Amino acid sequence: MLGQLHDLDLQLLRLFVSVVECGGFSAAQGELGLSQSSISQQMARLETRLGYRLCSRGKSGFKVTPKGEQLLIAIRSLFESIEAFRHQSNGVAGRLIGEVRLGLSEALDQSVLQRVAAAIRRFRERDESVRIELISAMPGEMERLLLQQRLDLAIGYFSQVQSAFDYKQLFSETQHLYCAPGHPLFSNDAPDDQALQACDRVDHPYRFLRSDEPFQGKLCSARSEQVEGTLAFILSGKHVGYLPSHFARSWEDKGLLRAVRVGEMSFDVGFHLARHRAQVPGDAQKAFEEDLLAAFT
Repeated sequence: MLGQLHDLDLQLLRLFVSVVECGGFSAAQGELGLSQSSISQQMARLETRLGYRLCSRGKSGFKVTPKGEQLLIAIRSLFESIEAFRHQSNGVAGRLIGEVRLGLSEALDQSVLQRVAAAIRRFRERDESVRIELISAMPGEMERLLLQQRLDLAIGYFSQVQSAFDYKQLFSETQHLYCAPGHPLFSNDAPDDQALQACDRVDHPYRFLRSDEPFQGKLCSARSEQVEGTLAFILSGKHVGYLPSHFARSWEDKGLLRAVRVGEMSFDVGFHLARHRAQVPGDAQKAFEEDLLAAFT
């Protein structure tokens, strides 16, 4: 009986199938490129390995035994499985598999989301079977998730002081200082520094941005990490604060926001693609990063 299946056993099994399909030892010589005696010896070796006869050959001609018929069915099933495995293993060799987790900053411009969508589309056109997860979070939270290796990549405005991260700049976003109807600055076309210093500003807790903000008012009784929270404070008419220009545009068009001393009180925020240096990316993560970078060039 066969224990472990070796390459030699597979060769002998293939020989048996060829002999059966050709209708005998003599007819199989041309197909196998072997002499009749060599075929007979190898068939005898296979029968010895199995412990039973597979076929009879004599004056009455070639005939497969009942056990040989059963084995033939099993052999064909085995070879079909081997061929299926070969196709699947070859397919996996070039296919991207696994998972990609991308963090995205809040309130991104429409053009930025379109570029992310273009990267996803390009990635989906690859030979892949990958689960992509998009997670919206604040920069501090994304940095924490990157450090915990719960994100593979993140797009946001980062401090760029984390030595554990690699940063690649993607684009920049302009921030203006805004006020709303009911605020003293709303009807003031050219507020001076004294008028600005009298304003109660909205504090953004992500500290590194503050050093870039041209307006450094001392009066601050409002605090919000999210853009929507900052907007709510400003719309109250009691506070001024910074918002992305693309986010504020529709509110400006409705006459509900006004930018204060545009240019002088404005600044740009750089957005980067960040990843953890210690996290060795798989092929899927590498390919997705390539597609993201291509979408932003």
